[in-house]
Amino acid sequence: MNIAILGCGWLGLPLAKSFIEEGNFVKGSTTNRNRMQELKTAGITPYVLHLFAEGIQGDISAFLAETEVLIIDIPPGLRKDPQSDFVGKIGRLAPYIEKSPVKNVLFISSTSVFEDTEDFPEITEEDQPDGTSKAAQQLISAENLLKKNKNFETTVLRFGGLLGPERHPVNFLAGRSGIKNPKAPVNLIKQEDCIGIIHKIIEKKAWGTELNASWPEHPSKEEYYTGIAKEKNLAAPEFDHGTPSKGKIINTDKLRELLEFEFKKDITN
Repeated sequence: MNIAILGCGWLGLPLAKSFIEEGNFVKGSTTNRNRMQELKTAGITPYVLHLFAEGIQGDISAFLAETEVLIIDIPPGLRKDPQSDFVGKIGRLAPYIEKSPVKNVLFISSTSVFEDTEDFPEITEEDQPDGTSKAAQQLISAENLLKKNKNFETTVLRFGGLLGPERHPVNFLAGRSGIKNPKAPVNLIKQEDCIGIIHKIIEKKAWGTELNASWPEHPSKEEYYTGIAKEKNLAAPEFDHGTPSKGKIINTDKLRELLEFEFKKDITN
């Protein structure tokens, strides 16, 4: 199969490698020309692509040529650039997908598109995204832009907080004080399960749907991060109990049933 991964970063690169191991032909993009050799060494056909609301820099047509499945794994980027127009970038990309052989698009989104509230609602795919942050609003609009396009079928995959090599929120929280939402349930998922889910979506041809993905157990934020900090010999975080906690519980029943998927990587290990 010919697969193109727009964004060979923390998740996209190991994902690309896993597809290559199975004998697939993979194109991958980076915004950093210095990473071209890294991608090439991994067996990926590399492209340097920059998406802007005003246009796309790089040979996007060649990137999409002879491609069956396009995986879009680029973040909104609002932390680095609060004025970034992520929806505009996706809007610029869509016409190129329309003109390409791509029939199936997998858009990597986030469970942050759902608002946290004091009653900790259990969120399923039947719930309409209602996040109010700027990043959530941009993701929601980008999801809708792709889903409404009749020239290709889009599956939206919303991951919880990502865990894996060189990435764990406890490293940021350790030793800090005044951390909000101590009672909120955590919604986290490990890199290996993210990759496994993406493989299952393609294998099962689960296109034209939305899927929420998070480890199916949800300890409280305080319980989880205190335990992980102790396990890693880090300073325990201190939580703010003075204001009500807000959060949500991500239900993954649809994903597990549709894909016949079993989560393998416990977030506490």
